[in-house]
Amino acid sequence: MLNFTHRIPTEIRFGKDVTDGLPKVLERFGKNILLVYGGGSVKRSGLYDRLVSLLTGADFTVTDCPGVEPNPTVASVRRGVDLCRAKGIDAVLAVGGGSVIDCGKAIATGRYWEGDLWEMVLQSRAGRKSLPVIAVLTLSATGSEFDNKGVITNPETKEKYSSVFSFPVVSFCDPTFTFTVPPYQTACGSADIMSHAIESYFSRTEDSEISDGLAETIIRTVIHDLPIVLEQPDNYEARANLMWASTLACSGMADYGKRYPGKTCHAIGHELSAWYGVTHGESLAILQPRWMRLILKKDPSVTPRFARFARNVWGMTGDDEADLARRGIEALADFLANIGIASTLGELGIGEEHFLDMAVHADLRGRCTNSYVPLTQEDVLELFRACL
Repeated sequence: MLNFTHRIPTEIRFGKDVTDGLPKVLERFGKNILLVYGGGSVKRSGLYDRLVSLLTGADFTVTDCPGVEPNPTVASVRRGVDLCRAKGIDAVLAVGGGSVIDCGKAIATGRYWEGDLWEMVLQSRAGRKSLPVIAVLTLSATGSEFDNKGVITNPETKEKYSSVFSFPVVSFCDPTFTFTVPPYQTACGSADIMSHAIESYFSRTEDSEISDGLAETIIRTVIHDLPIVLEQPDNYEARANLMWASTLACSGMADYGKRYPGKTCHAIGHELSAWYGVTHGESLAILQPRWMRLILKKDPSVTPRFARFARNVWGMTGDDEADLARRGIEALADFLANIGIASTLGELGIGEEHFLDMAVHADLRGRCTNSYVPLTQEDVLELFRACL
């Protein structure tokens, strides 16, 4: 096990009706709140009215910042920063899934950034001055409620980057807020949870048993609970398990004591979102099994790790590790192909006309070459083509 530092300063309030304590939390920072949210789902579910009533009843002034995209853009960050400066905002309240929370973090940091906000995204670093961020989670997916990162897209340059901003001070995680999430978004979010855990799991460090066990449990939780919530959207226990799996999967704890694995599929998946607007979790569901097949073919020395994945995640048995490795990958592929989202790029109408540019750009920060099994540009091209 390698050395590591644990620092997650976010307070998690998890369970039914936890947002009743929202006014008391916000009073620490001031009465002038920027409410960041996405499309109409927050209003259709009644959550918007509930939270605004709660805050205005406690004498808060609420400024809306709606319309954050599923792949939040730097334009939305600029709009939020302008509102913060014009309205003298004291704190940012991000209500939504990971995209909204990511955008809220970027807005909170951008409030104090001098210069172009896309440069802020590119110059990723911790410790920058920020307004306080409070999150109300409505989608189990990215784990943004428990980390200091945010993924922002620049449609003009076709770039999508994960940058470091600030941790939420408090995140409110009420599983009942996910009851109305449509099956497609639930499935995409769950694919993202699995990918976070898988990319932590496939590491060259073999003696970090607690981290490996945590990743295995997260993946098994999705396998068990996603089919339940797709059939029973208001099943509290299954929704709660998915929500906590989401939070833990991106917390970094499944990486503790391990060599940083690179998060290769995330880097490549960001290209699909930047160029084509593909939903993040759907891009990962398409890429993940094919990435596994590619790296197993490229480097058979990783076979024992794949065999462990088959045994500990899927409950498979057998002495032939190569056969176990293959069966474990196919079990994941079958699972992802049957949750109601695309399993090929062809289903999304995507061809290979931009694959070369995407392959070149995917490794600008070394997340393909500095990874579990290093990938060349030719390997990434092969991976994209396998997804057709």
